[in-house]
Amino acid sequence: MGKKFRGGRKGGSNRGGRRNGPATYQSYDAIVKENKNLEKFYNSAIPLEKAERTEFWEALKRELPNSFRFCGSKGHALAVKRLLETRYAPDIVKIERYDGEPVQAPQPVPWYPDQLAYSMNTPKHVIRKFPPFAAFQKFLVSETSVGNISRQEVVSMIPPLLMDVEPGMTVLDMCAAPGSKAAQLLEMVHSGEEARIRKFMQSFGDTKPQAVEDDNVDLSVDAGDDGRATGLLIANDADYKRSHMLVHQLKRLASPNLLVTNHDATLYPAIKLPRDQDHPEKGQYLRFDRILADVPCSGDGTLRKNVNLWKDWQPGNALGLHVTQVRILVRALQMLKVGGRVVYSTCSMNPVENEAVVVSAIERCGGPDKIGIIDCKDRLPLLKRSPGMHQWQIMDKSGRVWSSWEEVQQHVLTTEGPMPSKLSDTMFARPDTSDCSALPLDRCMRVYAHQQDTGGFFITVLEKKEEFKAKPETKARAPNNTTNGADKAEQETKMEVEEEKAAIGEPTDVLPTVGPKRTLDDDAETQPEVKRQKTAELESNEKPEAQSEAVTETEQAPLENKTEEANPETKATPRNNAQPDRKVKPSDGNYEEPFKYLPSDHAVIKDIQSFYKVSSRFPADRFMVRNAMGEPAKAIYYTSALLRDILVENEGRGVKFVHGGVKMFMKQDAPSAEVCRWRIQSEGMPIIEGYVGPDRVVRLTNKETFHTLLKEMFPKFIDEDWKKLNEIGERAKEIGMGCCLLVVEPDGSDPDFSERMVLPLWKSFHSLNLMLPKEDRSAMLLRVFNDTSPVINRTLKDSAKKEAEAANADAESKDEVMEDAPGEEVNGKEEVPAPPNDADNDVDDTTEGGAKLDGTV
Repeated sequence: MGKKFRGGRKGGSNRGGRRNGPATYQSYDAIVKENKNLEKFYNSAIPLEKAERTEFWEALKRELPNSFRFCGSKGHALAVKRLLETRYAPDIVKIERYDGEPVQAPQPVPWYPDQLAYSMNTPKHVIRKFPPFAAFQKFLVSETSVGNISRQEVVSMIPPLLMDVEPGMTVLDMCAAPGSKAAQLLEMVHSGEEARIRKFMQSFGDTKPQAVEDDNVDLSVDAGDDGRATGLLIANDADYKRSHMLVHQLKRLASPNLLVTNHDATLYPAIKLPRDQDHPEKGQYLRFDRILADVPCSGDGTLRKNVNLWKDWQPGNALGLHVTQVRILVRALQMLKVGGRVVYSTCSMNPVENEAVVVSAIERCGGPDKIGIIDCKDRLPLLKRSPGMHQWQIMDKSGRVWSSWEEVQQHVLTTEGPMPSKLSDTMFARPDTSDCSALPLDRCMRVYAHQQDTGGFFITVLEKKEEFKAKPETKARAPNNTTNGADKAEQETKMEVEEEKAAIGEPTDVLPTVGPKRTLDDDAETQPEVKRQKTAELESNEKPEAQSEAVTETEQAPLENKTEEANPETKATPRNNAQPDRKVKPSDGNYEEPFKYLPSDHAVIKDIQSFYKVSSRFPADRFMVRNAMGEPAKAIYYTSALLRDILVENEGRGVKFVHGGVKMFMKQDAPSAEVCRWRIQSEGMPIIEGYVGPDRVVRLTNKETFHTLLKEMFPKFIDEDWKKLNEIGERAKEIGMGCCLLVVEPDGSDPDFSERMVLPLWKSFHSLNLMLPKEDRSAMLLRVFNDTSPVINRTLKDSAKKEAEAANADAESKDEVMEDAPGEEVNGKEEVPAPPNDADNDVDDTTEGGAKLDGTV
């Protein structure tokens, strides 16, 4: 029976035993983990020897280890990893378990590249609540909040590693929420970007060499935009709320190459591109180099994490998802370039969701001549795995196990009984007469819990060899109810029409997928990796679209397409419409502000370029705003060129874009008319910093100076105060007011203070302030200085002091007056009137900097 651990202060008793030694934690028995049908099915379905089968079930009943991954650029990830190894691991091993054994420190996952993933057998809730883990927990939470650590299950890290994503590629994650795999893919899209940009800047004579590894940079890789990444990641999810969870997770990586969309993956729309100038009569649509289809599934590979599955697991859960999973994989293969790859994955162990889906999709897409299964046995060599199955069994809703479709048919013929609910021929291995009977399904990858103490997972890599026209789905059996049968036949016909429209790039009707949705995480810090779980059973062979009437996204779609053919645009140019778009609330009730690009000669852009002396090499035609008027109001975003083309070309086509671009500039109250009212946002700083002129740059080398700026918000900067800022004091005194760049360049002598950083700094009349989000400021204090004390806000302290002095003075003056003033008589007693309340002078918090800047601080 598995064990759960908890600290003594949260129940149980730890009062006895050693009082002078390290603190210990105790255990309690886990809930009963049994399910007869589950055990019956997998004992027969998964070919394991008796001893290994015992290990298999024992592992599934143990609690899942705690795991996480270091994110961002490789250099930065290694720097944060070093803190774990040198600062926190030595203290963790001093903690004792309830049985007197020492706690094991987090161990690197051996097969993960550069050992940037770690696993720890101490449960998450123990780390959160048990006092000896407090420092380590604060480190995890702090670095997770700023995007340096991803709390992710180990097996969920595998699919992106098998995609072979290279810089410059276009990538789609079809079912991306909550976003841990999408974050991996986004890091791959930006791989090597920092070094490439530095190399290009050096070639222009703008910077000096900053790292030895820059000498090994291959400028032939994704070099078309001065080293900036030109690739693309589209992260999609069918659930609107979950698509915004994606935005929250992925915004931490600050990528101008990211789009988030909100579409049913079975009918993902074709993305229009600018027309080819040589062939303007022909429309162009985006094809992807790599696609991840980590599909909704029954999730029985997560039994260790989602313990309710032990009592809730039913064979019908997986059967009801088979059709949807096939549709998603077929749509992925349609959108793929020839030579491109799709990685199909589930957190299920059931072959009806795995091998059966792979075979069915390849069959619909033209067979093995069109789609191949890639052999990945040489990839991640230290990862223990099992091959995919060539033959498998299916359990129906009643709990009966079937080995083939022929067996099912024979049963119906001989017993004259009803067809077992939900079963179809596509769920079984193909007979020898089929073109897909000899597919190399052993190239699929199965990962079981007992092999390396993880969850269960299934992964397959498919390659598109040739273009194809997908075959229609196999028609469902005619049910007994002829009325329902007619309705389903009509819906099947409509589904075929919609699939055809999606394949040729026409807008499709909204046909919502019914049933499984991944569980929304109440606590993203503890469960960011949970995938969709089955929440409602589908009826026998029921199509997703049968649950509701289709709603047309764009009523004039055919007319729009005809107009485009008659009047082809030769180039996608940013448009700044004078008239605002009419806000039409979609049928699903979710409205997103439009994406409007600013012309490069817009007055605000010109003002920004002039104030910051931005180099002409930095593109000025990629700035956009999120409002119907198309005018800068609060924020200005920056995107890659490909993102711009996509957003411009697909405006009004019914593609539901939720997020795109990086917030580059924020409007700011300025102390004078000469100061630019647009400050550089911290997330946009790495993109533009190399192109800002030296007039707006302050360079910092001293660790203690950096500590002062991080620790104290709005440090005073009057009279001789500039001397307290050491090496930056004189420069900060001379530089003009407004936003400037603080370039932190350590000398490398202190391993905790070795990373180069560029941060936004705001200078006003009497103070300086690092314009950082609160969580970034706290994370830097912890990472560089191991400082967990509160940040000092001089503005708030001074405001509170003035309020107190004013209140005291007011009270004293009133006391003097009241000594001679008659009081009101209440119930026969004299009562002195209370002084009026003072106005609230608290400083408002903002998203950055922690306090509102009024230009006079």
